[in-house]
Amino acid sequence: MTGLADALFIFFGFAGGIAVGGGFAAFITVLDIVPRLAQLTRTYAYVPVYEWSIISGVLFFTGIDLLNIGFRLPDWCISVLGVLMGAFVGLLAAALTEVVNVIPILAKRLRVQDQLTFLLIAMVLGKMAGSLLQWLVF
Repeated sequence: MTGLADALFIFFGFAGGIAVGGGFAAFITVLDIVPRLAQLTRTYAYVPVYEWSIISGVLFFTGIDLLNIGFRLPDWCISVLGVLMGAFVGLLAAALTEVVNVIPILAKRLRVQDQLTFLLIAMVLGKMAGSLLQWLVF
């Protein structure tokens, strides 16, 4: 039965990879990450470099994960990388929120258009508190 189990693991792993990869590609496409980056920086000639950078990064870190490669970094370096990764995820979440217009719709439905600044501050502080709780306690 190990042959059948191995075949199922391969099938589900491949199917999961296609689903995640397709979702990632759709996400990057919907947000127009590469064209927007080229537009903001006025570097239209470097669009292929941006695309290959994304592809190379995904393939490299997928390989690192699949091969279970680990390496040790000093604590200060991990802290800096953690802050940069947190900033990246936060900015990406903010971009996604902006694209789907969640905040204006939420403010309108809750009837708090006048207190929109306080709503944004509450959302940011809540996200920060939740992240700190996750990383420092759990």
